[in-house]
Amino acid sequence: MEDLKAYFENTKGIGVMSTADKEGKVNAAVYSRPHFLDDGSIAFIMRDRLTHHNLQSNPYAVFLFVEEGPGYKGRRLYLKKIREEENSELIQYLSRREYKNDSLEERYLVMFQLEKVLPLIGAGESS
Repeated sequence: MEDLKAYFENTKGIGVMSTADKEGKVNAAVYSRPHFLDDGSIAFIMRDRLTHHNLQSNPYAVFLFVEEGPGYKGRRLYLKKIREEENSELIQYLSRREYKNDSLEERYLVMFQLEKVLPLIGAGESS
């Protein structure tokens, strides 16, 4: 897990979180890099939008990360939601940016268990 944490701390790129609702309707949204918590979980800060809504009925997600630069390099993280917190102090601590209207919309810290890691392209080595 430390290697993955270091990878995301030191690699620039763009991330996309994919979820599906209980009927299987798929959604994809741009998300920033994950946060790695001391308990081994991986967390994302979310607003109450479609991605968060989908996770209420289907706990599975995939975070696809494409590295900046030439070629197709990156990671795919297969995730399962294990818990969430609403408007907690931990969200404030983990936030990488400040938003002007932070108090106007709820934010959720959604924690996931990492089920598998694959490279961006190909089957690779699962972990």
